[in-house]
Amino acid sequence: MKTEENSFGLDMLRKAVEQGGEVGPMMKTLGQKIVSVAPGEVTVEGTPDHQHENIMGRIHGGFLAALIDTAMGASVATKLPPGTGFGTVDLAVKFVRRFEVATGPVYATAQVLHAGRTMFTVECKVADKSGLLYAHGQGTFLVYPK
Repeated sequence: MKTEENSFGLDMLRKAVEQGGEVGPMMKTLGQKIVSVAPGEVTVEGTPDHQHENIMGRIHGGFLAALIDTAMGASVATKLPPGTGFGTVDLAVKFVRRFEVATGPVYATAQVLHAGRTMFTVECKVADKSGLLYAHGQGTFLVYPK
């Protein structure tokens, strides 16, 4: 698949950053916002709240998994022309340290590793503002005409 510097997704996400970074209601529910966008690379900020805690008083792993999926999906969108859809085929997440409300915001930075005609592969790292790693993941995305 030919990817363009000025793809529909890239332009849309850049505008979203200018308007506060939320794209869709799920991002608001999870305390996420897109903070930077470049072709094939997106950073999403995730700020945990007590509503995201599990029974152990830590942030549920699904919070970080969703953050990783959001960042990776957005990075795919930056490479697609108008009229192209995509969806997550698989998502693998590795948690490397505990994550609590007190941790504060973390940043998921995703990069497209391979942009094929019908499949993309992406990797993502989640770190705090000092660069301390909390999780990382990989995903495969199916790309299709809408």
